[in-house]
Amino acid sequence: MLSFSVLAATLLYALLGIVIFIFSFVLVDKLTPGELWREIIERKNMAVALLAGAVAIGISNIIAAAVHG
Repeated sequence: MLSFSVLAATLLYALLGIVIFIFSFVLVDKLTPGELWREIIERKNMAVALLAGAVAIGISNIIAAAVHG
């Protein structure tokens, strides 16, 4: 049976990981030239969408490794 402290720690780490991911992705968006979302949504630029997806997976892997220890 899960105790409350284990559940609370899991939720805290999940929330922390999501916040760090959003901050990191926004930072990458600001560092890249042009407007990332305009390229993906309006201009349907598949190369930029693949780059954004790869960046998201990379950031997620780094955060997961840091949280897991």
